[in-house]
Amino acid sequence: MTESRRVVIIGGHGKIALLAAPKLKAKGFAVDALIRNPEHASDVEAASANPVVLDIERAGMDELAEVFNGAQAIVFSAGAGGGNPRRTNAVDFEAATRAIRAAQQSGVKRFVMVSYSRALVDVDNLDPAHSFYPYARAKHDADQALRDSDLDYTILGPGTLTLGPATGKVDVADASGKIDGSDPASADTSRENVAEAIALVIGKGLLIRQTANFFDGQTPMEEAWS
Repeated sequence: MTESRRVVIIGGHGKIALLAAPKLKAKGFAVDALIRNPEHASDVEAASANPVVLDIERAGMDELAEVFNGAQAIVFSAGAGGGNPRRTNAVDFEAATRAIRAAQQSGVKRFVMVSYSRALVDVDNLDPAHSFYPYARAKHDADQALRDSDLDYTILGPGTLTLGPATGKVDVADASGKIDGSDPASADTSRENVAEAIALVIGKGLLIRQTANFFDGQTPMEEAWS
C-alpha cells in the first residue's frame, strides 16, 4: 500500500466514519481515523481503520498537518453533536478550518466535508436565538472557508440522518435543500449512503470543487454525480 493511497478521517469514531472506513478499504485505501478517546480504538480497528489519537479541539495546525502529510484525501466527519454552542463552534467551525489550513500546509489537495443539505441557507433563515442556529452558522462558515480555499473539495450535504441501510441511490437537491424548487416528501439520508458517497467521490474523483446536497432516492450515485 503506497502512502498516497491513504485517507485521513477526522471524527473517526462517528457513525458515518465507521461506515466509510471499510468502504474506503475495499477501494484500496488505507484509512487513518482520528479519535479523541483512546478507548474507541478497538471500534476503529474493527472498521478496518488505523486509530490515531488526536483531540481536534486542541490540536494545532502543525499537529494536524503532520498527520495529513502524504495522504491522498482528508475527510472531515466530526461534529460536536449540538447542545453546547461553544463546543459546536470549536469543533464544527474552528477545528474544521484548522483542518483546511493544515491540508494546505501539508500539500493534500483533496478534502471532503460532511455538512448538511440546508447549510447554505439556514443561517439566513433562522432566528439567531434558535437553538439550531450555532450549528447552522458553524457549518455554513466552515463550508464557505473550504469553498474559498484552493483545495479540491467536495461538500456533501445529506438530509436528516438515519440508521437505514445504504441503497447507493439518491435524489439530488439544490443549494437550498429543495428538489425542483419544492421541499421533498422525504428529506432523509441514511448514514451509510453518506459513507457510500464519501468512498465514491474519493475513489472516482467526482464532484471536485462542488457541493452535493442529497437525500435517499432513486438515481444511482455515480450516475447522479458524473
